[in-house]
Amino acid sequence: MPDSRSHRGPHPEDGELFAPSQWERLRQATFDLSWLLTRGYVNPSALSLVGNRHRLTARQRLAVERAACSDKELVSRRLRQVHPEEVRGQRIFIDGYNILTTVEAALGGGILLRARDGAVRDMASMHGHYRKVLETIPAVELIGRALEHLQIAEAVWFLDRPVSNSGRLKTLITELATKNSWLWRVELVNSPDPILMEAPEIVATADSIVLDYCQRWLNLGRFIVDELIGHAKIVDLACPSEPFPDPLLAERVH
Repeated sequence: MPDSRSHRGPHPEDGELFAPSQWERLRQATFDLSWLLTRGYVNPSALSLVGNRHRLTARQRLAVERAACSDKELVSRRLRQVHPEEVRGQRIFIDGYNILTTVEAALGGGILLRARDGAVRDMASMHGHYRKVLETIPAVELIGRALEHLQIAEAVWFLDRPVSNSGRLKTLITELATKNSWLWRVELVNSPDPILMEAPEIVATADSIVLDYCQRWLNLGRFIVDELIGHAKIVDLACPSEPFPDPLLAERVH
């Protein structure tokens, strides 16, 4: 069946699966999975164990998997994370679909997850196909506003060539950049991940695999959600009694 969605909004069951009454159970499940990953357990067996213990649905398990990470991964990611104020005058590489779908979901009322590593991740799954939605243009424009605010020198977007409609999205992004005088370039590549993992530039992404290998990364999705979108539906799955506090949250408190 073709994808006929016009919004990057919530799944029909999300209101129940991610209601406030579920948050503590989901946080504990994220803690448990992170504990297992820290001690060398691997997925999918670790996730199955945690999911069965907490009686999670498939979609809740997906959320917990996206939010959890080992202690080693957490510390490594935080050491290489760049504060938004540090990107002024620099060129950044953007993990195109990763950032765009998160902002689209935030604008469309979709569920967002604040993960253990502090990144904000959406629950969308493209499966090799991207469909423009009503939030697409506003999302690109919001990303542009954020990058203007951060005063970057240049942004290079990377889109997956094999994903359908990538060419059309490249054209849309390029046209909006020209209209707004943004110094952007859009590259279609077979797989952005290896490029982003090896790049000396700051990478804007929340992709866990990229975060574990890139030299420096900017939590751009979270910056946009926190600073520019006031109505985003965020489920905070950071572990209770976190031994490695989130520096950005601590900064906002103080």
